[in-house]
Amino acid sequence: MDYNKLTPEMLSELSRIAGAENVLSGQSIGADMCHDERPLYGTAVPEAVVYVQDEEQVSELLRLCSAARLPVTVRGAGTGLVGGCVPLMGGVVLSTERMNRILSYDMKNLTVTIEPGVLLRDLAADALSRGLMYPPDPGEKTATLGGNVATNAGGMRAVKYGVTRDYVLAMTVVLPDGRILRLGKSVCKTSSGYSLLQLMIGSEGTLGIITELSLKLVAKPEMDVSLILPYESLETGIAAVPKIKRACLEPQSIEFMDSDIVDLSSAFSGKRIFPAELKGRRVGACILVTFTGASEDELYSKMEKLDSIGLESGAMDTLVVDTPNLKKEVWAARSAFLTAVEAQSSLLDEMDVVVPVDKIAEFLVYVREEGEKFGLVIRAFGHAGDGNLHIYSTSEEYGREEFLRRNEQLMDRCYEKCREIGGQVSGEHAIGHAKKRYLRESVGETAYELMDAIKQVFDPKGILNPGKVCR
Repeated sequence: MDYNKLTPEMLSELSRIAGAENVLSGQSIGADMCHDERPLYGTAVPEAVVYVQDEEQVSELLRLCSAARLPVTVRGAGTGLVGGCVPLMGGVVLSTERMNRILSYDMKNLTVTIEPGVLLRDLAADALSRGLMYPPDPGEKTATLGGNVATNAGGMRAVKYGVTRDYVLAMTVVLPDGRILRLGKSVCKTSSGYSLLQLMIGSEGTLGIITELSLKLVAKPEMDVSLILPYESLETGIAAVPKIKRACLEPQSIEFMDSDIVDLSSAFSGKRIFPAELKGRRVGACILVTFTGASEDELYSKMEKLDSIGLESGAMDTLVVDTPNLKKEVWAARSAFLTAVEAQSSLLDEMDVVVPVDKIAEFLVYVREEGEKFGLVIRAFGHAGDGNLHIYSTSEEYGREEFLRRNEQLMDRCYEKCREIGGQVSGEHAIGHAKKRYLRESVGETAYELMDAIKQVFDPKGILNPGKVCR
């Protein structure tokens, strides 16, 4: 699709709309605005960056860019991992990071209304201070809520609470031609026509730009406890997960990590948190489970049941994370896995696949075997409770071009295997431009054509985040 270039007259108009102090162009645009957290998926320099302050500025900017056929790429904190905020076609990067106000709480209906630039960590902390909790818990706490909604981010608590999609009640969105659309209401359920709200969630800034969100909250749990179940093999540990889920324990999270990622993380941090050996036997993998409850008796009952499941399923022990400091260290270690992988190699790619829970071990074995064939090192961890795997292909041996060649062949085979066992391309990181080909292969031509047709209805000129998802 052909786009126009930014003219001096249009740059002047952008400055009028947002204020000259909120517009960058030329050499004033920093490198950070040209890529996301996975530079492997490319960089592209925009012609201008505009820090918008409010909905009216967004609307006026889009009217201007639509009339001029100038591409617009919306950007939050830039923490994405699939090249979703890379301005592939140049044009304007529209940054929402200064639209960062928590606007209001409705304590009777347990909702909060915010601007899209509010950081996840800030909303989480603010809600907790009021005795409430925002349940979605993606690993990157410095991401914006607008970005979380645009990618339907998941996280470690999804097994109990669901993902971002399940907590969005209403939003205001600006369409590519500048029209302002208010979707949803702050009500718990609806059966009122096609759900344009749900369509907008996960659309990655390709259909409209979010300017306000109303989110559902829950009461803060009274207390919680985490437990580690060490196993001699990942296959044995994963086999226990369905048993945990069937036991009516309502775990808040069920995470898995194999010994390789634990060893790597320990070497990186200089601290061993998860066990490497128990009673003279090597630990092959760990399952980390968290429960919430209203009383110590309730938590103790859940812990006893989990211990029984562990014994029956071959766990080497049941380790209770029983102090605030230890709990903090365990979850900090879990959250640092990606940092440890990145520190080991600058050349890495990720599969954010989701597969049926009973296929996790089978898929991981396959990926490791294929990785060995191509001379690539595989690191893996993820959300055992919902089958969402974070699998990293890394190399310290090859140069960039050779790594990319080998990695592409590996990814082709692994995504094909994912389809064969009933999985999907992405569980929570979305598609961006990095995974477009695999999405098409996964959903099939009919579904892909329908996605493309939806994009055409919302954005006939194709100016919003071009090159992402399906166009």
